[in-house]
Amino acid sequence: MHVLFVCNGNVCRSVIAERVARAVAREYELTGLTAESAGTRALVGFPVEPLAAQTITGLGADPAGFKARKLRPDMIDRADLVLAMTVQIRDQVTEMGFGVGARTFTLLEAHRIAKVTGAHTIAELHTARNDLSLVGRENIADPVGLSETAYCEVGDRIAEALVPLLVALAPQEYSRPAQDEPGLVVGPETRPAPLASFLAAQRIR
Repeated sequence: MHVLFVCNGNVCRSVIAERVARAVAREYELTGLTAESAGTRALVGFPVEPLAAQTITGLGADPAGFKARKLRPDMIDRADLVLAMTVQIRDQVTEMGFGVGARTFTLLEAHRIAKVTGAHTIAELHTARNDLSLVGRENIADPVGLSETAYCEVGDRIAEALVPLLVALAPQEYSRPAQDEPGLVVGPETRPAPLASFLAAQRIR
């Protein structure tokens, strides 16, 4: 399962999600799980924002070697699942290709649906979406310009939603061949610190 995370600048939220996903793939030996990220208004070529990098490290993941990329249609085409950080970004993504909406969610939306329904596939998430529509916005706010504490809160919110979602979905979904994108495919690097605390608190059953 190849997951694409999308935010605006691609230096904070989506990078945190991408690197946590890679850590989950290693920790739980989900060899078919790969991840990348992009931004609708990306600061192309920029590294991870320093406080975001610190947050990634604190979550047991690795921020090294990242450069921001602008969202392109081909990224969406090769993704099995697209997770946006806000409703507005999700809607922008769905306008970029035919049939994209069936596999595009906000992160918090996908987590909520999976937790309520016990969904274990992307198709099940999509099928349940209309019956479980939420009045309100399931957004993860951009922490740029805010305090270290704000970054930690955003990182925790991402991890608490993402870790159980991936563990529920990844073993069930088709594993695509690795894309020729440097740094995105799970490799044999040292395993990160355990992420079990997030599963203990937020496990999807």
